[in-house]
Amino acid sequence: MSVKDQLLKVYYVYIVKCADDTLYTGIATQLERRIEEHNNSDKGAKYTRVRRPVELVYSEEYPDRSTASKREYEIKKKMTRAKKLDLIAQMKAI
Repeated sequence: MSVKDQLLKVYYVYIVKCADDTLYTGIATQLERRIEEHNNSDKGAKYTRVRRPVELVYSEEYPDRSTASKREYEIKKKMTRAKKLDLIAQMKAI
């Protein structure tokens, strides 16, 4: 991948709501494709494969994988479900 391509690449940190009302947090460069994979492909995360369909409820953009991965970790491991729901509500209020 060229330096130009790397500079133009956007990383998304996202939260999907699963059919069983649980939340899954992930990272992707092509958000629409990734949601499609979660819903219709074996490439979707093992967690979401048995909880289909999933609905995108939150996303953030980051300029590089490192920053996005740190944010994904923060949301996935350090936030309670209640805090994640607050984050989602804040985005919907905008």
